[in-house]
Parts: sequence; structure tokens; C-alpha cells
Amino acid sequence: MLDYDKEADRYDATRGGEPRAVAAAAAVLALVPDAARDLLDLACGTGIVTSRLAAARPGLRVTGADAAHGMARRAAERLPGAVVRADARRLPFPDRSFDAVCAVWLLHLLDDARPVVAEAARVLRPGGVFVTTVDKAASHHVGSDIDALTAHCRAEHAEDGSERLTRYAAEHGLVPSGTALFRGHGQGRTPRRVAQYIRSGDLYAAGGPTLAERVETLPGPDVPRREPDFTLRAYRAPGA
Repeated sequence: MLDYDKEADRYDATRGGEPRAVAAAAAVLALVPDAARDLLDLACGTGIVTSRLAAARPGLRVTGADAAHGMARRAAERLPGAVVRADARRLPFPDRSFDAVCAVWLLHLLDDARPVVAEAARVLRPGGVFVTTVDKAASHHVGSDIDALTAHCRAEHAEDGSERLTRYAAEHGLVPSGTALFRGHGQGRTPRRVAQYIRSGDLYAAGGPTLAERVETLPGPDVPRREPDFTLRAYRAPGA
């Protein structure tokens, strides 16, 4: 896993910058009821999406939370007084504090997403929604020449798998309430980058040096393939 304290200063530039943030925030808000008053953005990172959520809906009080000091510091520059340093698995908020909780690109990083889902459910008010990205790794499979070569060695376990998360959510009474998509600007993968993933063992379960070499010999080794479309799912808490 990345050292997010060290990544903070260059994170936005390597993750699609403002175009991706605008797209992600719009998709999140499409799943958040208009009547929502308070939203918590888990693992808010540099706050680039968090600030867009606040700007796009001025009547919504937005709070960001991130466990990494460097990320929380950058986010606080964008949203002074509205960012806390906190682990998404142990939130420093009372029960029923928020009408909406969102987590963009968090759960796929975890060995076990259940504690985060449990905390999101705990801090939601009756009728509130938990909005999260799902199936991130699968979103990168866009039917490219890279995908054709690597399909047999993709890692099977994904904590952000939509079916898995739906089961986790159901344990806390949360039920699916909608989906939305957003384009991952700047996220198209190159053969050279995927070869690095294969060698490191990240995202791919097998393949080794031979497969990495074959991927690197594809035409345009540094040319990004098609941008992925990322999926958000919303889960509604019981109640009003």
C-alpha cells in the first residue's frame, strides 16, 4: 500500500486532478438525497473531491476524514475547520451524526471492509445513505489489448466487490438504493505500468516476468488505453 503521507503532495496530479474530482463529486451527489444536511467523506485524501461536494451543494455541511496526516493537512487547506484526522474503522462521531457518508476509492485498499461499512452504518441517521465506489479493479478492464493478455491472472478477491459489499451492508440493515458512474480522467493504464503491477504482484495473482515482458512489447507501451468508468453504489439505512 502507498505511503499516503508521502503521496499527499503529488496525489492529485497522478489521479486525474480536477476533472476526475468534478466527475466523482457529481456522481456522489446524484445518489445523495436533496434533503441531506450533513455528509461525511471517508478517506477524503487531499480533499479535492470533498471540496467539490461542498461547492456543488452549498446547503450541505461536508466533513472530511482521513487517517494520513499529510492527506488531512492538504484537505484542511481546502476546507478549513471541516477536516478531521480519523481512521474510517473507528470514527470519532456519535451515532446518527450524518445524513450521508461517502467513500471514494477506499474499500478496495482494505483486507476487510466490514469495519468501515459498520461505522458508516452507525453514524448514519435513519434513512441516510452510504455511497461508495465498488469493483475498482474490474473497472480498469476496458477490453484493451492489455486486458486480453492479462485476463487469466487477475486477482479474484476484491473487498470492494459489489456483491460482497451488499452482503456487508445488509448485516447493518442497509439496502441498495442506486448506482452512478463517473469517468476516471487520467486513469487509463499503459502496458508499461501494468507490467510493473505484474512484477510487484499488485492486482494480478500470477504471470511473472514472462507475462510482464509480453505486456511491455504491446504497441504504444506508454500510451494510456481507454479511461475506465468507475461505479458508485448507494445503500440506504432503515428509517424515515
